[in-house]
Amino acid sequence: MTKAQLVEKMAKDAGISKAAANKALDSFVGTVKKGLKQKPGKVTLVGFGTFSKVRRKARKGRNPRTGEPIKIKASSTVTFKPGKALKSAV
Repeated sequence: MTKAQLVEKMAKDAGISKAAANKALDSFVGTVKKGLKQKPGKVTLVGFGTFSKVRRKARKGRNPRTGEPIKIKASSTVTFKPGKALKSAV
């Protein structure tokens, strides 16, 4: 499902315009981003799931083309753990 399809479905289900649904979706995404930037970097939606920020340590890797070892920098990434209701729905 694309963002446009999601906005259309939200507008239809809520009985609002597509512009209002798009604003609501953008607000939701922005709020989740801000929540992940803050400490402890976790956003929980009961019944849906939890978005968490995870820090990956620096590590050694290998260039698949040449086979030579390379250093991979430490980075942050986001994980999602589905809630019980979402797991049972899928």
